[in-house]
Amino acid sequence: MSLIETHGMTVRYEAVPVLSNVDFAIEKGEIVTVVGPNGSGKSTLIKALLGVLKPTAGTVRQADGLRIGYVPQKLHIDPTLPMTVMRFLSLPHRHTEAERIEMLARVGVTGVGARQMADLSGGQFQRVLLARALLAKPDILILDEPTQGLDQPGIAGFYRLIEDVRAETGVAVLLVSHDLHVVMSASDRVICLNGHICCEGAPNVVSAAPEYRALFGLGTGGTLALYQHAHDHGHDHDHDHVHHHPPALDEAQ
Repeated sequence: MSLIETHGMTVRYEAVPVLSNVDFAIEKGEIVTVVGPNGSGKSTLIKALLGVLKPTAGTVRQADGLRIGYVPQKLHIDPTLPMTVMRFLSLPHRHTEAERIEMLARVGVTGVGARQMADLSGGQFQRVLLARALLAKPDILILDEPTQGLDQPGIAGFYRLIEDVRAETGVAVLLVSHDLHVVMSASDRVICLNGHICCEGAPNVVSAAPEYRALFGLGTGGTLALYQHAHDHGHDHDHDHVHHHPPALDEAQ
């Protein structure tokens, strides 16, 4: 089966539907990017896929023994609490010093091990979070708006790092992004979410879809800017067609 899949998944908070009738699957080694406006249900989707939120209707299934590496949108660490990077990397699971040093080098922050987490820059902090997720040797990385607060070069560098990690390890990547102007060209699929899946397909196809333009307008020229990297065509997906999903009948207007 897929690493994670949902069928007819609906999530309501009290009586208000936040996600309606979501059919979703992600395969081994695939990079999927989810975009959507504020309030579209992106974080709710992540919580349901992680298993921390039970859907109101429908199903969520994870493959047996699935290892998930999660990089949260924000992680507050009390600045008065002494917490070095090396100590942080052994929470909640212990790893050898050599493993931790090697992973810090892999994500591009060699030499920060002895520093306090509270003293890191935004970009360094996100890379340390990524290092901790990768130490678990995950089958899938789930990243919830990981570049929030970073500048353009920081965003581009972080996305390139994710591409490289996928190429090296074969890990699947589910990336929730608010960066409409920046979606990796390595994405196998982009999913446009607004309470339901509006459309999905290859990035250049989704950017031209009327559902995407209705949500995001033409402020970025109606297209997703793509970093120019060699696209990995090793996955057998339908790259040339956009898949349209009509809204559910009970979707909140």
